[in-house]
Amino acid sequence: MLRITALLRAARFTALESNGSTIVRAFTKRSICTALRPIRCELPAAPVASLTAAKLQPPPTVRHYAKGKDKKKDKKGAAAKVQINEEQLGGLIDLDGLRTQMEKSLAAMKDDYVKNLSLRSTTGSIETLRITYEGKDYQLQELGQVVRKNPKTLVVNLVAFPQTIPVVLQAIQRSGMNLNPQQDGTTLFIPVPKVTREHREGLAKNAKVLFIKCRDRIKDAQNQSIKKLKKQSNVSEDEAFQAQAQITAIADGFVKEAEKLMELKQAELLGDK
Repeated sequence: MLRITALLRAARFTALESNGSTIVRAFTKRSICTALRPIRCELPAAPVASLTAAKLQPPPTVRHYAKGKDKKKDKKGAAAKVQINEEQLGGLIDLDGLRTQMEKSLAAMKDDYVKNLSLRSTTGSIETLRITYEGKDYQLQELGQVVRKNPKTLVVNLVAFPQTIPVVLQAIQRSGMNLNPQQDGTTLFIPVPKVTREHREGLAKNAKVLFIKCRDRIKDAQNQSIKKLKKQSNVSEDEAFQAQAQITAIADGFVKEAEKLMELKQAELLGDK
């Protein structure tokens, strides 16, 4: 037993002896770490503090600008304003003639509204109805005799010009007065419709039909002026472009005025005003 104990002690001592350098090295590292520990603890403190401060600061304001597509959407539908240069445009086209032609179209629409779009069809409205026959315009009273048989019926006698009956029937049906004439030989019987909601709506639709005719006449005058302008060889491309924009703007102004008249007439016929 004593010998075994002695051998174990010798082995422990040898191990300690052989590992002495390791113990010293380990100790040296621990001492260095202990010495540097305050420094190591202070070094990360700075970034942590800066991160905390950064979190407390409000995020920078980011401005979002509208994209090109969004800007186009905002401007879409807004009609571009065109300045009318009377002197410049008058030197390129017959500006007075253009305005006169468009004014006549607007005046004809107003006249049709007064004469043909009334809740009570009168003898006077029928008498002054325009009839086109063989390329010439007539009033119905020039072709036949118009009388009121009773409060519900108008009678047109066309015995003097029976050949005009087809165009007279067509003109009455398209007059916008919501009339349905019945033919008996050379005589036309026109029932006067009752003032019902349906009758009012029919007249309101006819008001739009007359507006569309007026608008088309105005656009025709516009297109004719532009065609004449393009045929001029002494006009530059820039001048032609500006002139076309001004002609279109003038026509649009007359169309808008006609549209306002239509809306007022429809409101009157439907009882909204």
